[in-house]
Amino acid sequence: MVRPSGRRKIAHKMVEVHGISKRRACQIFSISLGCFWYQSKRKPDDEMIEILIGLARENKSWGFGLMFDWIRYEGYKWNHKRAYRVYNELCLNLRIKPKRRFKKRNPIPLDDAEAPNDCWSLDFTSDSTTDGRKFRTLNVIDDFNRESLAIEIDLSLPAERVIRCLDQIAEECHYPSGGGS
Repeated sequence: MVRPSGRRKIAHKMVEVHGISKRRACQIFSISLGCFWYQSKRKPDDEMIEILIGLARENKSWGFGLMFDWIRYEGYKWNHKRAYRVYNELCLNLRIKPKRRFKKRNPIPLDDAEAPNDCWSLDFTSDSTTDGRKFRTLNVIDDFNRESLAIEIDLSLPAERVIRCLDQIAEECHYPSGGGS
């Protein structure tokens, strides 16, 4: 799709080269006579180009925002949209750094429990009631036979409560031999 400015140039060539009327050229290329006669009043961007390229050479880490702040501080009254258009046309956009990828680790596999009461697992979960109040649960599980040793449920489970729960379990079936308390 050709923009009106491109169609205007083609219409001018048709008038000059083939000698057709201006009105007929405008009809062929679907532009108005006003568009045909339009002359841009925009000043050349040469000074802005020189300044932006100079700033990009001196300050490689500056993006458009810092460059435009410097331009305004120096007293130039350029519109930020015009300056940004020129900045993009010059391809001065900063390279966006890719995310750093962490190297893959080789985790050591966990040892499997070989007998009951060899290793326990603790897990905290939370949920909420129908009226919106949150509650937490502490689940203590024997890793060998996946037996649940205890489930504590309350609105809050402070450390003292967790210790008391583990002590109660230990009274029934001693602490795990795999390095517990």
